[in-house]
Amino acid sequence: MIDCIFTIDYEIYGNGTGALHELVYEPAERLKEVFRRFDARFVTFVEVAELEKIEAAGSDPAIDRVTRQIRELYRDGFEIALHLHPQWSRARHDQGRWLLDYAEYNLCTLPRERIEHIVEESLRYLRDVLHDPGFTPLSFRAGGWLFQPTRTAAAVLTGRGIRIDSSVFKGGVQHNHSLDYRAALKNGSYWRFSQDVNEPDPNGPWIEIPVHTEMVPFWTMLTSKRVGLQKRSGHGGRSGRHRLNRLRDFMRPRYPLKFDFCRMTLPELTSMMGKLIREDRNTDLYRPVVAIGHTKDLIDLHTVESFLSFLQ
Repeated sequence: MIDCIFTIDYEIYGNGTGALHELVYEPAERLKEVFRRFDARFVTFVEVAELEKIEAAGSDPAIDRVTRQIRELYRDGFEIALHLHPQWSRARHDQGRWLLDYAEYNLCTLPRERIEHIVEESLRYLRDVLHDPGFTPLSFRAGGWLFQPTRTAAAVLTGRGIRIDSSVFKGGVQHNHSLDYRAALKNGSYWRFSQDVNEPDPNGPWIEIPVHTEMVPFWTMLTSKRVGLQKRSGHGGRSGRHRLNRLRDFMRPRYPLKFDFCRMTLPELTSMMGKLIREDRNTDLYRPVVAIGHTKDLIDLHTVESFLSFLQ
């Protein structure tokens, strides 16, 4: 049985640019209404660190609407999950722009005490936003999908009651951050783990439900929709070495195409799901299939609505 789980990363651009109303509030509001028409829900991975800093700095007047929207989603049965880009934790707002601390880009490479501080502050803020001091998110997604090296960050998070991770995309490689999820290709559609997110451990306290991927020739990633969204994201100004490493990520015979309902076209979405449905006919196994999207990428609600209709 296939269980299609829609998840949305609730955030502005990763370099601190963009307005909350345009990139977070408005797209999430429209997506919520589409899903409610189908009596469906999505998991909202709230990027807490950026919202806390934006509120503290008073840098965006839409922050009150955003926090109210998170509470409304929670009341309406949409799962509220934890998403962290730790470069925001020590960010400064100076002369109208955000200066992020990219030395803290990967939560997993920080000292344990620093991880504990970032996680505790994020949980405190999320509980304040929800007006629920007892709230603990069930699920976590690492910023940039970076949940390696796993051990320390996983121990800190599970010690706070978090049980499900959805950071892995099978086959993924990021040379800039030493991320390598190719070993996860041999795993099933979900697995328990403890100290290494790639390695199943039947007694582990965590469950990994990865973002679904399909290994495809890298050139199939170059659709006009995907390229246009990438240009829109404002990631210019990176070093030559960074750009070279990103090219190395892509330049392999087969690349993991994420099940991304914001970046994929309707034919791509239905084709990927059609393959899963055909595979499911030959097994009795339960198969959770995670689709990912980002509020900042949500420019095509018609495709989302048509895909929900296809699933229904």
